[in-house]
Amino acid sequence: MPHVITSLCLRDGGCATVCPVECIVPGKPTDKYPTFYIDPETCIDCDACVAECPWNAIFTEDEVPSAYTAKGGEYLSMPKGTPGFSEVFNGKNHDGDPVHLESTRKLTAGEVVDLTPAIEANASFFKDGPGYKAAG
Repeated sequence: MPHVITSLCLRDGGCATVCPVECIVPGKPTDKYPTFYIDPETCIDCDACVAECPWNAIFTEDEVPSAYTAKGGEYLSMPKGTPGFSEVFNGKNHDGDPVHLESTRKLTAGEVVDLTPAIEANASFFKDGPGYKAAG
């Protein structure tokens, strides 16, 4: 079962570094594709990315929670212009480089959110988005 990176992703990038088959790519442009994405056809389900993610944003496709209960302090990152996502996240990635995301929202303890839209977002990124690979 391929893995999916949910909107809890804050572009750390360590997942891509540890992936043995290089199936994880950053979304570009960042304002339209704010997370990293996993190519489901290349993923070998080794779980290396899951252990590496500091945001606990990666799940197998069949385990992406439809009712994720926040511990408090997590951020959700969405494409720029998503209603209700107007906070700015500034941090550093796995390599110490700055991360600037303009469309985030900080979760409060006990808040329940649906992370399953990431399944379709990941699939469409590789079906007809910038992760699309033309045949031939």
